Amino acid sequence: MENQNRSGKLRKNIKEGYEVSIVQKQDQRTGELTEGFVERILTKSPQHPHGIKVRLETGEVGRVKEVLGDGE
Repeated sequence: MENQNRSGKLRKNIKEGYEVSIVQKQDQRTGELTEGFVERILTKSPQHPHGIKVRLETGEVGRVKEVLGDGE
């Protein structure tokens, strides 16, 4: 991926294996981000205003705020 960070609001920007930062449900008020690799994309629609919901390889679930890398 180029040196640009992609929005986590569009499903097409996210693939399994990509490195992302997410905000988990319990961290929504503080905005604390968790980084990890996408295991599964949970949102079915092509976009979501708060970010696409994913499950990380660690089992954590949250909405993508930023795509950090493409897993390579």
